[in-house]
Order: sequence, then C-alpha cells, then structure tokens
Amino acid sequence: MSAQTIELIKVPEILEERLQELPIEPGVYFMRDSNGRIIYIGKSRKLRMRVRSYFRESQNLSNRIANMVRQVTEIEFIVTDTEAEALALEANLIKQHQPYFNVLLKDDKRYPYICITWSENYPRVFMTRNRKLGKAKDKYYGPYTDYYLLREILRFCKRIFPLRQRQKPLFKDRPCLNYDLGRCPGVCQQLISPEEYRQVVQKIAMVFQGRVQELVQILTIQMHQAAETLNFETCVRIRDQISSLNSLNTQQKVSLPDNKVSRDAIALAKDVEHCCIQLFQIRSGKLVGRLGFTTNGYAEPDAILQRVLEEHYQNADVVEIPSEILVQHELLNGEMLGEVLSQRKGRKVSILSPQRQTKAELIEMVERNAEYELQRMQKLSDHNQQSMRDLAMVLNLPELPHRIECYDISHIQGSNAVASQVVFIDGFPAKQHYRHYKIRNPEVFIGHSNDFASLAEVIQRRFHKYIENSQLQRIGNPDWPDLIVIDGGKGQLSSVVAVLQNINFLEELQVISLAKRREEIFLPGKSQPLKTHSEQSGVKLLRRLRDEAHRFAINFHRQQRSQKLKQSGLDEIPGLGHHRQKKLLEYFRSMSYIGQATPKQLSEVPGIGPRLAQEIYDYFHVN
Repeated sequence: MSAQTIELIKVPEILEERLQELPIEPGVYFMRDSNGRIIYIGKSRKLRMRVRSYFRESQNLSNRIANMVRQVTEIEFIVTDTEAEALALEANLIKQHQPYFNVLLKDDKRYPYICITWSENYPRVFMTRNRKLGKAKDKYYGPYTDYYLLREILRFCKRIFPLRQRQKPLFKDRPCLNYDLGRCPGVCQQLISPEEYRQVVQKIAMVFQGRVQELVQILTIQMHQAAETLNFETCVRIRDQISSLNSLNTQQKVSLPDNKVSRDAIALAKDVEHCCIQLFQIRSGKLVGRLGFTTNGYAEPDAILQRVLEEHYQNADVVEIPSEILVQHELLNGEMLGEVLSQRKGRKVSILSPQRQTKAELIEMVERNAEYELQRMQKLSDHNQQSMRDLAMVLNLPELPHRIECYDISHIQGSNAVASQVVFIDGFPAKQHYRHYKIRNPEVFIGHSNDFASLAEVIQRRFHKYIENSQLQRIGNPDWPDLIVIDGGKGQLSSVVAVLQNINFLEELQVISLAKRREEIFLPGKSQPLKTHSEQSGVKLLRRLRDEAHRFAINFHRQQRSQKLKQSGLDEIPGLGHHRQKKLLEYFRSMSYIGQATPKQLSEVPGIGPRLAQEIYDYFHVN
C-alpha cells in the first residue's frame, strides 16, 4: 500500500507531518479514505488542535468516530476567517459530498431558497429547492444552510406580516379564517390592492436580503411592551424570535454589502515550478464552495488567472456565472472577458481587483488558502521526484518517466467487463487523461472471463491511431507513455508484450507488470521478478498508480452493472418507449403477466395498437 493510501494511524511519522501542515486557524477539514472518498467533514476554531484530538490515544472516541479514524489516509482543509464562516461552509460541503461518517446536516437535496413570485399581482412567498421554477421576474434568495431555521423564520414572517396563506382560495365568495385572524389581508377576494400588498411583500424581501434592522426594531418595541405588561411568556418568545432572525442573517466577512449579488473570488500562490489557484464561490453572501486548480508557475499571475477564468466559465452553465468576479491581480484582458460573460449571462458581469475594505479581505483569505495548497504541493512534488528517481534506478531507465500509464481489468465472472487507463504525469494523477474501455471481445461473456485477451484488446485500441498512421510522432509526443504498468503477473504482461511485438512498438516502450500478492515487478522475458523492497519509494509510486487504476476500473464496472440492472427487458422491443412501458406495467402489474398476455389483451392497453401488441407477444413467445 502506498504512502498516499496507507492509514495514517499506522504510520505515526506521516501522521505527524500531516498534522503539522494544518494551521492554527478556523476552518473546515476533510478526512479521506484509501479510495480518495471524503468520509468525514468537520469544522474547528483551531484546525490543528481539533484534528490532532482524533488521534490521541487518551481521547475517548465513540465507536463511529473510532472506526472513521482507522480509515483516514489523507487530511485536507480550507481556512476561513471566523468560526461562523466555517460552520456555514461545513454545512454546504456535507450536503454536497455526503460523507459516510457525518450523521448531521446530511441531505440528498439541494439547499433551499426563498422564492417571491413578483410576476404575479399578489406575490407568493415560499421555499423551494429548484431555482428553475417560476418566471423571469420571480426572485430567489439564498441558498440557506439550515432548512429548519429558514422554515421557522418564514413562518415567523407570515405571522408578523399579513400575507396570502393559500395558493388557491378556499371559498369562492368569502375569505377564510386567516382573514379573520389577521394573518391574511383577503387576497382571494381582492380586499387589498396589488400595490398595497406588494409593499408588504417588499418588507419580507428585505428580511431575506439581510436588511432586518427595521423588523428587529419593531420586535424590540413589542418585546418591551410585553415586559411592561408583565407578559413574560410573550416577551421570551419574541426575544427568541429576534435571536433566530439574527442567526439567519449572521454577519460574516463573506457576507459582503449588497449580498444579493453572487460573487466568485479567485487568487493564487506560486513558485518557479508550481502554481495553486483557489476560486471561492459566494452566493447571497455565503461561502458555498471552493474550486482548486494547479498549473506550472512559468506564466505571470495575471495571465494564469485569465486562463483559469476563461476555461472555468467556458464549461460552466449560465446560471453559475456570478454578477461579480473578484480577482487578486488586475487582468490584462479583463474587459474583454467581462463582455463575453455579460453576453452569455444576459446581464452585466463585473471583474474587479479590490484593494481595500471587505472585498480585499476576502481576496486575502482566498490567497491564504492558495498558499497552504502550494506548500503541500511543494512537499508532494519533492516526494514524487524522489520516488521517480528511485523507480528509474530500479528499472534502469535512462531518464525519469514523465508519463506513466497503468491498465487494469474489472468484471464479475466475465459480466460487464471493463478496463481502465490511468495516467500519472511527474508522479501526479492527470485525471484529464484517464480513459475507460468497454471490453468488446466476444470471448469475454458472462461466466467466461479472459483478462489476457481483455488487456490485449485494450492495448491494441490504445495505440490504434499510431498503427494506422505510421508517420505519427511517437518519441517526444506528450501522448506517448514513458512507462506502461500492467496490473497483474507474468501472464498479463505476456499478453500485452505479444500485442506490442505484433505492432512493432515493443522496442520503443518500457512495459512492466506489478503483481498484487507480493508487490513484485516483472519485466518482459524475465521469469523472476526484480529484487526490490516493498517499502522503497519507487515501488510505492507504482502501487499508488496501480491502486488508482484498480479504483477507476471498479467504479466504471459498478456504473455499467448498475445501468444494466435498471434496464427493462421491454427496452429491446422496437417502438416501445418509456411511456408505453409504464402503461403496460400499470395495466398488468408485472413482467410475468405481460409475458402471459395475448395480443388482444395487450392491445387493450392505451397507446398499444394491434401491430405493437403482436411484436410484444412475439418477443415473449418466439424462439
């Protein structure tokens, strides 16, 4: 198991190194397992102290957390300026990543918004998780991280201000009980004009815009009046309502002025060789996500930021383009980029380089996170260089292997057989070059697997373009691998070598295999493995590569298997779409009854004509 996938609790020196990388600042931390999955997300006022507490022998952990700690192989973090920011970010990330060991804040839905239907004469105010609902004039406020608190505040606002309580009237000729209780101004019977009602709704909108001072002043007066009349129960209730309202609109540094505007903030940290870029996504004043990018450090900072923004927003949906982008350095072509984004979004998009006050402090926070990522990348780069030097020595390579590819096969007794191609460049995973392959060999089917034939097929397909075009450059081509690693033993290696010999590529490629049981390295034509130690850095690099290929292949196999299970046998009948399949199942209740039905019975289903009914019958009875 490689240094990147071994459980940290088993290697105290690596664990201590990871803990020392954590700053003594507020923020959010991530725990990852050997498959790279985020299994736990937490927050703390002092990141290093909190994370260290998980690994103290004296710490009395619950069974759930103790089980989680035993699986941790990597620790990541995002620093924030306040613990309140860390709390909001933690909630967002937990709902996004769904970590296995987080039992709170877990939700498979999107964050809730408040929608006000300004497109209607009498606007409605309600919660929704889908911003695509409604019309262009409708306004959305959020997202909010605490669903229950938001619902409480919405109910509270409806008690304070008389609003329409029902989407449709309960009676045709008179208002309902809500009008008599003063909770509705009689919208259903138009007892209030649209202009007067919209003024009331505007006050509600101010609450969700963060402009709550006017409402707080009203409640404060009511609380004092209740105290003067010795109505302490009402006084306490109003006090709690004020507290809840303030909690919903807690002021953070990332809660910038005019928090209706969506913002992205981008900054970088770089040295001569590396550059780490961080892009923080802020929606309605809340830090809801972070994107990280890496590149080489040869270009100027403004050119790097320009390129990252162009590539990021080129692939983003229009709704994800914010109205304002804060950048660490002024862009040379910022105006042009702003015009392009404005055209895509259909409204003004500003690109600013703030120098003072709150927005500048936000950029400083993003830059500090980029600096932490750069420090980690520098350490990892030094480690990878050492690993590649050791690997080059073990394999007697003339140069360090720049591009390494690894191949693995995944199936269950021949079913849904797939292969993976994983690429490491300079010791780092290059996921943009990962590839999946569905095995097409007819000799591989359910109940009959053939990993040798599968690997031979994948290698043939990998170098197909070089076979067809003999003039295509090989040596020096960034797509041409310096080293090929096969997951398996001598048999798997021999099948790949046979293919490369047949296409006359073997002399130009370095091919090895890594056997799982003893982590042995085999070379073509050699019956005995190389003499290596399983814990030397070069072998660990190969193991990390092999484990990544194995993970990538298994995930694709599970995906294919899941899709196969979801398919209905009716999918194979021409002309029988999803809607008609649904009608059939609603009518006959099961596939077995459909198979037993006669053509006449089948034609009784709405949408099933005599011809299609005969085709369905033949599908179950012919052959």
